[in-house]
Amino acid sequence: MAIYRKEAKEAAAEFVDQHFPLCQCALLAGSTVRGEATISSDLDIVIFDEQISGSYRESFRENGWPIEVFVHNFRSYQAFFQSDCSRARPSLPTMVAEGTAIKGEVRLKAIKAEAEYLLEKGPEAWTEETIGIKRYFLTDLLDDFIGSSDRSEDLFIASALSASASEFVLRTNGRWIGQSKWIVRALRNFDQDYANNFTAVFNDFYRTGQKAEVIKLVDNILIPCGGRLFEGFSQGKKTHSNINGKAEKI
Repeated sequence: MAIYRKEAKEAAAEFVDQHFPLCQCALLAGSTVRGEATISSDLDIVIFDEQISGSYRESFRENGWPIEVFVHNFRSYQAFFQSDCSRARPSLPTMVAEGTAIKGEVRLKAIKAEAEYLLEKGPEAWTEETIGIKRYFLTDLLDDFIGSSDRSEDLFIASALSASASEFVLRTNGRWIGQSKWIVRALRNFDQDYANNFTAVFNDFYRTGQKAEVIKLVDNILIPCGGRLFEGFSQGKKTHSNINGKAEKI
């Protein structure tokens, strides 16, 4: 039986009027704004209310819609902007930048401009040390994948490998990353053809069990940064002075 639900923006405006009537600003974000809504899509609503003491998130179901609401005051959202950008997954800046105003459009302009600036700026570049660490652990996953002869283990290693490989190629190219469905969306934003090939390679492995193309893909991702890394890798090693006053590693 079909479930009746109001048009997304109408349902969102009604929700805000009922639950946050005193808020200064509200916007609707997510798949409904991007024109990508499916039968399981929810309404993502961001609230700005100067009366609340801190940020929180809450879930509802109204007018046939599951609703996720993200509530901030006019200071707390900045910490979330910073945190999201530090982890290179700009969830809140993306919602704010893409969102459609429900209430307080004029006041939202400055916040949207801040979000758009952060998205355009991109994530902070990985240091050489971070690249080395990521190379090492990506190499370790690839070695596990190559050496495994257990189909059940292969499936889970491949899943971890695809996530780590996508992170590596995106971050070393100065791009935002994602998780779950946002991984492939981040790859598409980087390069549509590359994303198509990346998903096709892993899809072929899941279908046939053949590993060669996955190994080739990951090696090609590692090559610009020096290739696989195992021998010589060190992390957390400290130094001390010997009796002659020279520094030694321990």
